[in-house]
Amino acid sequence: MLSGTAQYALRAVVQLARGYPTPPLRADDLAEAVDVPRNYLGKILHQLVRGGILSSSRGKHGGFTLSVAPEEITMLDIVSLFDDVGEQRSCLFGRTECDDADPCPAHDRWRATAEQLSSFFRDTTIADVLRDNASLTDT
Repeated sequence: MLSGTAQYALRAVVQLARGYPTPPLRADDLAEAVDVPRNYLGKILHQLVRGGILSSSRGKHGGFTLSVAPEEITMLDIVSLFDDVGEQRSCLFGRTECDDADPCPAHDRWRATAEQLSSFFRDTTIADVLRDNASLTDT
């Protein structure tokens, strides 16, 4: 459902959120902690910085940190930087016009599921994820 890039971004943010606030974590160390290739993760981290989720600093004690508290970061804030999971629902049959007046065969069933999915991403924070599963060690 989510791209690998979005999944890696979630894993990196969750890792940085553990024990927040924490000192900056170097990209190499973060890549190792979340088991993502360093070069690939570097691009993801910079997109998260541009999106306001992370801050970065250079130098001997530099690295990446959360820009805001985990309670203020929703799953949608992260995933929407990489995947389209917003409020706009797309038709499962790929139709350009699919609404209540001109529905596709799956419209009614998909509407309820899509609304739940959208609500999950919009209403779930990183703090919720950490709180709900304090034993997250293999993200």
